[in-house]
Amino acid sequence: MHELLVKVSSGGCTVADALVELKNFPAEMLSCAHLDHHRRLRTGVPEVVYGENKTAGQIADILEKMLRVSPSVMATRVSQEKGEAVCLKIPWLVYHETARMLTAQMEEKPQRSDGGVGPVLVLSAGTSDIPVAEEAFVTLRCLGHEVEGLYDVGVAGIHRLLSRRDLLEKAEVLIVIAGMEGALPSVVGGLVDKPIIAVPTSVGYGTGLGGIAALLGMLNSCAPGIAVVNIDNGFGAACMAASIVRQITGRVGVS
Repeated sequence: MHELLVKVSSGGCTVADALVELKNFPAEMLSCAHLDHHRRLRTGVPEVVYGENKTAGQIADILEKMLRVSPSVMATRVSQEKGEAVCLKIPWLVYHETARMLTAQMEEKPQRSDGGVGPVLVLSAGTSDIPVAEEAFVTLRCLGHEVEGLYDVGVAGIHRLLSRRDLLEKAEVLIVIAGMEGALPSVVGGLVDKPIIAVPTSVGYGTGLGGIAALLGMLNSCAPGIAVVNIDNGFGAACMAASIVRQITGRVGVS
């Protein structure tokens, strides 16, 4: 790193060439993880901690190291018990109970009024789908994107969705989340000309098969142009939406 900085300072290397070299540096080895601090530089999305099978101590150790490099950190699928334990050790973190996520403090995103890029809109078919929707919502906020939520607007009461056409129209990308038969993305796909990312959830009765019915329904949608992510994967949908917005705005990374 020192040699590279000296080259840039002396004119022996351009900033652009230095960035190419830095795209694979650095990585940091811990006892429980091998951290990739420059993933955001390469991909636009930082490394995120998957907390499902990690202990609170492991999550805290990883996040402490990541915070030394970046003020923006995330951990997904963190139980309330683990989240509270990590926040006791790192008080400047925030636990989002519904999303089951840990993040650094996030500043409020101002609403755009300059006619620029619109927000990402996260829709959920039912109240039971909100935890997955909130995972997508919090992830987008943490990545620095404007995002709005529209919850409990499923096909059982389609008037609830149609009454908010204003939100559908101004959105740049839509994340549509549904369980049961997973019909909402097809309906939304017939109303807008924007990219739609469909997220099946494991919400539903026995024949829903833990989200398989919703997944198959979305994959077989009659509305063209809908992309589908895995069951309950609000995080993955948010990362895809963020990537689309970056391409629209022409940004290499998120400001």
